[in-house]
Amino acid sequence: MLTLLAELSSWYSPLNIFRYITFRAAMAAATALFFVFFFAPETIAALRARQGKGQPIRDDGPQSHLLTKKGTPTMGGLMILSGLFGATLLWAKLSNPYVWIVLFVTASFGAIGFYDDYLKVTKQSHAGFSGKARLALEFLIAGLACYFLMKVGGENMSKLAIPMVKGYIGSLGTFFIVFGAFVIVAAGNCVNLTDGLDGLAIVPSMIAVGAFAIFAYLVGNSIFSNYLGVNYVAGVGELTIVCSAFIGAGLGFLWFNAPPAQIFMGDTGSLALGGLVGTVAVAVKQEFVLVIVGGLFVLEGASVIIQVAYFKATGKRIFLMAPIHHHFEQKGWKEPQIVIRFWIISFVLALMGLATLKLR
Repeated sequence: MLTLLAELSSWYSPLNIFRYITFRAAMAAATALFFVFFFAPETIAALRARQGKGQPIRDDGPQSHLLTKKGTPTMGGLMILSGLFGATLLWAKLSNPYVWIVLFVTASFGAIGFYDDYLKVTKQSHAGFSGKARLALEFLIAGLACYFLMKVGGENMSKLAIPMVKGYIGSLGTFFIVFGAFVIVAAGNCVNLTDGLDGLAIVPSMIAVGAFAIFAYLVGNSIFSNYLGVNYVAGVGELTIVCSAFIGAGLGFLWFNAPPAQIFMGDTGSLALGGLVGTVAVAVKQEFVLVIVGGLFVLEGASVIIQVAYFKATGKRIFLMAPIHHHFEQKGWKEPQIVIRFWIISFVLALMGLATLKLR
C-alpha cells in the first residue's frame, strides 16, 4: 500500500504527506490503537475460554494476588503484537532492513514468551520454560540481530556512543555482537520482571519506546543529528514508525489492562516489548541512554539480582520481596499507588534521557 501511495505522490502532490515519517508514525499509532481496541473483547473472551483458570499465581508472591488476580487470562501480548505488526506492515517502508531486524527480535522474543505462558497455563505452574534454555535462545536471536545490524549499518554500528559525548569513542569490532546481544536480552528480561502489577509494565514501556522514537527520528536525519551532535545512522528514522505503532497498540491494551486487569500481557508481551526497546536502542546507537530511559526496568532487574546474591551469601534478604514493586506492596503501598508512582519515575527518567541530546 505504502509503495503504491508513494508512486502516486510523484504526480499528485497532496499525497506527498505519505512520504513523511511524522505522518506515517501518527497513522501507525492510530491504526494499531483501533485494531487492538476493536478486537480486544473477542480476544479476551477466547483466551479466557481456552485457559480456564487463567495465569497461575505464584504462591511465594504477595498473598493479595491469590484473591484479586486469580483466573485472569494471560497472553495478552498477542493483542499488542497483532496491532504492532499490522500497523507497521501497513505504514512502514518494508524495504528498510532496520524495520525487519526489530520485528524479527520482537516476534522471536514474543514466541519464547508465548511458549513460556503456554507451559504455565497448561500445567498450572509458574515454572514455565527452562531459564537456561530461554536465555540461550534469547542470546542466539539477539546475536543474529546484532550481526545483521553490523551488516546493514557498517563499521559505525560497532562503535560506542556515550551520552553527553559528541562522536564515537571507540570500536568494539565483532565483540559488538556480544555487547548488543547482552543489551537486548537484558532489556527483555528486565521488562519481564517489571510486569507484576496491573498496568505497571505497559506504560513505562510506552514511555521508553516514545523516547526512542524521538531518538530514531533525529538520529536518522542528517540535519538534526548534526545540529544536536548525535551520531547519524542512515535509515533508522523508519523505526519511528515501529515505535509509534507499539505506542498505539500499547494504549489499546492499557484500556483492558488498567486495574483491575481484564487480561495480563504475560511473557508473550513483556519479553517482546523488552526485546523491541533493546533492539531499537542498539540500532540508533543509544545503548547507554537505555540505562537512563529504561532506568525503572534496570531497577526492577537489579533488585532481583541483588536480592538473590545477598540471600545466597548471607541467608538474609535486603528487600521484603523482589522485584522491588513487591517490596513496596509488602510495606503497605496500594497497587495503584505503586503503579502510578512508577509511571512518574519512568517519565522523569525518559526526560533525563532525552536531555542528553542537548548536552553534547
